[in-house]
Amino acid sequence: MEQAIYNKLCEIAGTENVLIGEPMKKHTTFRIGGPADYFVLPHTKEELAAVISVCKRENVPWFILGNGSNLLVSDDGVRGAVIQLYKNYNDINIEGNCVRAQAGASNSVVAHRALEASLAGYEFAAGIPGTVGGAVVMNAGAYGGEMKDILLEVTVLDENGEFLVLKNEELELGYRTSIISKKGYVVVEAVFGLAAGNEDKIRGRMEELKNQRVSKQPLEYPSAGSTFKRPEGYFAGKLIMDAGLRGFSAGGAQVSEKHCGFVINKGDATAEDVINLIKEVQRIVYEKFDVHLETEVKFLGKF
Repeated sequence: MEQAIYNKLCEIAGTENVLIGEPMKKHTTFRIGGPADYFVLPHTKEELAAVISVCKRENVPWFILGNGSNLLVSDDGVRGAVIQLYKNYNDINIEGNCVRAQAGASNSVVAHRALEASLAGYEFAAGIPGTVGGAVVMNAGAYGGEMKDILLEVTVLDENGEFLVLKNEELELGYRTSIISKKGYVVVEAVFGLAAGNEDKIRGRMEELKNQRVSKQPLEYPSAGSTFKRPEGYFAGKLIMDAGLRGFSAGGAQVSEKHCGFVINKGDATAEDVINLIKEVQRIVYEKFDVHLETEVKFLGKF
């Protein structure tokens, strides 16, 4: 660990917001992952830009983290800096029918703030286990709704350290993709356009979707959410089930018996367990159905 880099990061974010050797399993919903060299929690977009600038200048690899909900971190950890936009960067403001949320705001909190303001449109995302930043980058969706349906504009930090405001039509939002991911931009905040609605109806819809999730998804176990993207013309979970892989396991990692599209941490699973399981599932499904399952989960570190 280079003391000079640590000191520079502390000058920007404060000593209490720069951690050394922080275990990443504490910051992922999979509860898996080795230590990060530097773990930085900026409070403002200016601090964020300054931290990234230091990393670039000092040739330190860096990664933006939300609440770690769609991520598998290597058992060896992460070389470089993990910059978390979550606990210190999650303000939400409502202006008329618009919701302005910082990248680290959780989707569930945004949905509940919208509910309190009797604004409809964010219900589908109430149970998406992640932050606004991550949801926007991948155009997250569920139960017939997608971010592209409600997103008005996004403020991003570009590769030159400049802040840009991109309108919905400039974002190239597709199935689990956007120009943000293609260009390597960092989401700073997003503005959503919602509709005036009835609070009881909005709450009812959120409850209905919550009950569907609880009944169909293995929420009682650590996971990274849906493990595989939906192959065109198929459903990943059904392919895995039809391949006879319900409950299939490798070490502490297991194909959920409740929903075969989820790989869960059954108990002390390692990243290696998860990778081995994913590869076996991909191999068997391809052999049986000639369909390649592409992972939706992102990987961080050496695999």
